[in-house]
Amino acid sequence: MVHSLLNNAEQLLIWGLAATLVMTTVLNGSHGLGWSRLSLPFLVGTMFTGRRSYANVVGFVVYTVGGWAFAIIYAAFFLAIGHGNWWIGLLFGAAHAIVLLVVLLPLIAYVHPRMANEYDGPTYTRRLEPPGFIGLNYGYRTPLSVLIAQMAYGAVLGLCSQLNSFSFQA
Repeated sequence: MVHSLLNNAEQLLIWGLAATLVMTTVLNGSHGLGWSRLSLPFLVGTMFTGRRSYANVVGFVVYTVGGWAFAIIYAAFFLAIGHGNWWIGLLFGAAHAIVLLVVLLPLIAYVHPRMANEYDGPTYTRRLEPPGFIGLNYGYRTPLSVLIAQMAYGAVLGLCSQLNSFSFQA
């Protein structure tokens, strides 16, 4: 499986970038339209810098690298089941969104150096609001926008494997 992933590294990087851009566009679009206050690149960026003006840029770079890492996980999943297509990717993206919303977003407040958590209010150094369960603190449409974004991410990567960009020979 590792050999197959290495043989397709260039395609995986291209499609991983495309999927990450699609996902980020959906998330930033829902943020810009006022459907959600969640900006994952901003949250990631503020983990590395306290300068809000740089946080989006730093966050986007780290988020893109993370998108490539998850593209490898998706490709490994497609290889493990022996095939992949857009709808399998869409379903895997939905599962990814559920884990992100139910497990990871509520936990980020406990590891983020600039975010208040559910038990302790904001302080001078911890001023970001925690997302809360399924991101509801950032708007009631946040779960839907995250779900759509992650499903789009998975569908793009599934389409990549459907177009035979990955070889499924071990």
